[in-house]
Amino acid sequence: MVGPISESERDAGNRKIRIALLAIVTASPPLLALQLDPSPLQLLAALGGGFLVGLVVVWYLGRLAAEFSGSGRRPRRRR
Repeated sequence: MVGPISESERDAGNRKIRIALLAIVTASPPLLALQLDPSPLQLLAALGGGFLVGLVVVWYLGRLAAEFSGSGRRPRRRR
């Protein structure tokens, strides 16, 4: 029988998902820019912009997941 997942396994899995999501969002703008024959500076700008957008997406989804799981680090606000 399979037991419950440990806290360290959950953290490791969440970290892998965050890294994979960040890599996908970071790689998307430069790959799209390659279709327009960009200069190296434009390609680097697309990479940097994708990285920043990826950080925002990962941060937002992390907050959203913590809100739904009820195990967030912050106490929930009462409405």
